Amino acid sequence: MTRQLRPALIITLAFFIITGLAYPMMITGIAQLLFPKQANGSLIRQNGVVRGSYLIGQLFQSAKYFHPRPSAAGNGYDPMQSGGSNLGPTNKLFIANVARRVVTYRKENGLSPATLVPPDAVTASASGLDPDISPENARLQAGRVAQARTLPVQKVLNLVKRYTEGRQFGILGEPRVNVVRLNMALDKLTANTHK
Repeated sequence: MTRQLRPALIITLAFFIITGLAYPMMITGIAQLLFPKQANGSLIRQNGVVRGSYLIGQLFQSAKYFHPRPSAAGNGYDPMQSGGSNLGPTNKLFIANVARRVVTYRKENGLSPATLVPPDAVTASASGLDPDISPENARLQAGRVAQARTLPVQKVLNLVKRYTEGRQFGILGEPRVNVVRLNMALDKLTANTHK
């Protein structure tokens, strides 16, 4: 029995060292060397204090900020309760929620009842923490944001254009705007404008 047990323990220990220690340490080292910002969570720092991450959406409710997608994570953008609602497109509650959000979105952005509302403005993402919205969603919110900050709409639209990211590698996904980055740039622009 010891003849069979000894090689099994040695192999288990060897694989533990290789896959549990050496490989993760090597990958962590490579990541820290080549992509230190991403490897550490793409953290947002203001005056040396961590305020969040560019990869995790935050709830912005004020009229002077661009609003993110609706979130099904806890009470909204709770990273401890990440997840979607799991309501399908034929679910009555899902349909009612979307209809209510469409009315709210049009009202808060001063849009006519005929204005088409982008799907990402009224549906939650699978994680509930998506930091991105579509460029169309951002453009439709620009008027409200400009008015709340007493800025020319074109200046806000230019900021949206500057923070619009294209498809990854030119083919993957859809163009998007990171709401956290856009709102931080907006705060910086407003601070510089009112100096």
